[in-house]
Amino acid sequence: MRLARLLYKRFARKVTRSETALILVLASVVGISTGLAAVAFIWLIQNAKELFFGRSVFYLNHMVTSGDFWVILIPAIGGAIAGPIVYNFAKEARGHGVPEVMEAVALKGGIIRPRVAVAKSLASAVCIGSGGSAGREGPIIQIGSTIGSTIGQLFNMSGSRVRILVGCGAAAGISAVFNAPIAGVIFSLEIILGDYAVRTFSPVIFSSVIASVISRAFLGNHPAFVVPAYSLVSAWEIPLYIGLGVIGAFVALAFTHTLYFTEDRFDSLKIPGAIKPIIGGLAVGAIGFFFPQVFSDGYETIINALNGDLSIKLLAGLVLLKIAATSFTLGSGNSGGIFAPSLFMGAIAGGLYGEAVHYLFPAVTASSGAYALVGMAAVVSGTTYAPITALLIIFEMTGDYRIVLPLMIVVVSATLVASRITNESIYTLKLIRRGINLRGGRDKDVMESIKVSEVMDSDYDTIGDVLSLDQVFNVMENSRSSFFPVIDYKGNLVGTLSFQDLRSILVNRRELAGLVIAQDICHSNPPVLHPDNSLDAALEKFALRDLEFLPVVSREDDRKLVGILNKNHIFRSYHKKLLDKISKS
Repeated sequence: MRLARLLYKRFARKVTRSETALILVLASVVGISTGLAAVAFIWLIQNAKELFFGRSVFYLNHMVTSGDFWVILIPAIGGAIAGPIVYNFAKEARGHGVPEVMEAVALKGGIIRPRVAVAKSLASAVCIGSGGSAGREGPIIQIGSTIGSTIGQLFNMSGSRVRILVGCGAAAGISAVFNAPIAGVIFSLEIILGDYAVRTFSPVIFSSVIASVISRAFLGNHPAFVVPAYSLVSAWEIPLYIGLGVIGAFVALAFTHTLYFTEDRFDSLKIPGAIKPIIGGLAVGAIGFFFPQVFSDGYETIINALNGDLSIKLLAGLVLLKIAATSFTLGSGNSGGIFAPSLFMGAIAGGLYGEAVHYLFPAVTASSGAYALVGMAAVVSGTTYAPITALLIIFEMTGDYRIVLPLMIVVVSATLVASRITNESIYTLKLIRRGINLRGGRDKDVMESIKVSEVMDSDYDTIGDVLSLDQVFNVMENSRSSFFPVIDYKGNLVGTLSFQDLRSILVNRRELAGLVIAQDICHSNPPVLHPDNSLDAALEKFALRDLEFLPVVSREDDRKLVGILNKNHIFRSYHKKLLDKISKS
């Protein structure tokens, strides 16, 4: 026992001395905690459904023929319970939750109040369980992110490390709820963090994998949807799938704008916020009485669409009704995600489109179920503007990789069409409406307000273009810099050199010493910045070639060197300006 305690203490000391090792250990803890939280959350939803409905609510004939008009009241009762939880305990739990996580990561150093996880779990479970048209994705992302943030705060981690742990929680949540560890990682990096660096990538993968293992141990290792073996029947289907991508984009846009239009209408009501979900619930109940398929996450209906078991008449109405039901649910201030509704809309729209094209071209098209499957990816990518996530999550939720080509075409076409019509996804639009403009996990307004001239270095070492190789090495060895503009005798920019550039010629340094000069080995025509460029524009230039430094030249003369910009100084200046903005707000 004493030996075990001693070994533990030594291990703990080593881990805490290495921040990299510590972040991986904490990422594992986040994965375990979020995996268990996801299992508990699913259990809460299932029991809430049993409590409110029993086992027969989803059968339309049963409800209509037996005259169960009380069903109309059930979502309102759920709203009466969830509303006070959200508005009195944690207002951040209102709505679908992902924009709140994005805001915390970009503007608050990843700090999220621990109570948000509790409020989101209870309110969303009651909302979904009582028939509210919403999904599990937003809630579990916010729950996992809160767990990651809380653990980071407990260990007094730096802001950047807390943000990573928030991303770990988001990835772990999707991984556990949807049994989709790869999609969880990509969603976190693509949407929440906006960062694919190795230091970020590694802990996020740890969390996602561990959460998936936990959920599989409790919930089983099986895909969310079991579908027939669909594949591309013929090359003639390619343009038809492009058409489905366009349709999916318009369905996604209709959903996004209807949701926020409804939210505006509810916000204009001069009544307490906790009461509004009751009104939204009554509207959902009225729709659900006649079309119970719109209740909750609608997974049963999605499965029917994927198997081609729904009639054309039913398909024709369900897309619009699901948009309305989800908008009433979340727009009124109730708590739940938009991912499952997006899957539902995509499956129904794709199924209807598939029925039409299969009727017109039966010899060269797959059955409607294939189009329903691909349609899910179309609407998800059209709402989130995350095509890679949409592609991967459909793979992992169905366990079927045979229809990869149509999926790739559809997510790209849907994202392109939707983003050409409006720049904002369903997540970023919510933040824009609150005056928060994010890009790549950063406040775009702050990035655009800072000019390169405010951050660039005006005192720097240069290398003359006619210096010999030995002279170049001498300058570099006696300088603290690792990046050097190469200039001519007039001070005009000729190119750039760094230590990395000289590695390849170190072996032949003696042979080349008398043969080459700086101009021969420098990077000519490098990308340049101007003093009046914003930091947002500068980051785009840096991303083009994955550079750490860029020369700054005069706006009047592109050869006149006036400074150099260090990429790290961009982030330092951004965080300082961001803190000033937050302190004044």
